Amino acid sequence: MTWNVGKSVRVRALMRKIEQASGLDRFGDRLQKVVQGTLRGQRVRDLLHGVWLGHPLHPAMVQVPAGAWISTAVLDLLPGQRRAATTLTAVGTLSALPTAVAGLNDWAALSREQRRIGLVHAASNTVGLALYAGSLAARLSGRHNLGRTLGWFGLGAAGAGAYLGGHLAYKQGAQVNVSVSELHRISDGWHSVVDVIDLPQRELITRRVDDVSLILYRQGDEVTAMLERCPHQSGPLGQGEVREIDGHACVVCPWHGSAFRLADGEVVHGPSPNDQQILPTRIIGGVVEARLP
Repeated sequence: MTWNVGKSVRVRALMRKIEQASGLDRFGDRLQKVVQGTLRGQRVRDLLHGVWLGHPLHPAMVQVPAGAWISTAVLDLLPGQRRAATTLTAVGTLSALPTAVAGLNDWAALSREQRRIGLVHAASNTVGLALYAGSLAARLSGRHNLGRTLGWFGLGAAGAGAYLGGHLAYKQGAQVNVSVSELHRISDGWHSVVDVIDLPQRELITRRVDDVSLILYRQGDEVTAMLERCPHQSGPLGQGEVREIDGHACVVCPWHGSAFRLADGEVVHGPSPNDQQILPTRIIGGVVEARLP
């Protein structure tokens, strides 16, 4: 137990060092510009962010190469499975390429501390991919023992990359909905938010319910109450602008440009892959009230 605790402390200390490794920024900032310059089209970026899915695409794509490579490792321990193992090595190696593109697209929209971890995550996975490419070449040329050895080393590198990816998502909150936890701070029942007379047409205003910031938007008799912190990186949507996108009024985050439909909170442009939470509203006695969904 003491050994396990000590190992955990060392791993956590290593993660903190990577998070604080400002020396990585020199390369990371250059790579970010390259990624953003290459993936210029909004539709392409939205596709890779997973806007159309309503959650990040990259973690879903990871299942293909990871599953293929883990299955390869199992088959390599069984007799008579060389052909199947070679096929799965090829599937994992080829599917890792578009998976990496989606990951880089997400990475380029992160904060610097997140990009540092993400950079090492990408480096580890690149080593794993190179080892699996070598494993595939060895298997195709009949050197199956070398192919197995390179595959196991590749799985180790990819496993380290997976750990870093988990740290990036679960510890640093990359590409998760960072605003939804605000809902847990709002008590049950209807809450008075603002007098209708103080709510202008087609303009954003900010109000608080149980110390949770909301934006309100009125269009005719319809009133939208939306969590104010952007789900991508907690940007202040209350300072954003309202734009019409595809015929719908949308609020655009001033930090990274994520856009959400004010009618229902659906994300229409990334980098956020997540919808923004809308609260039900009603008007009683000239007062707008809101409650938990």
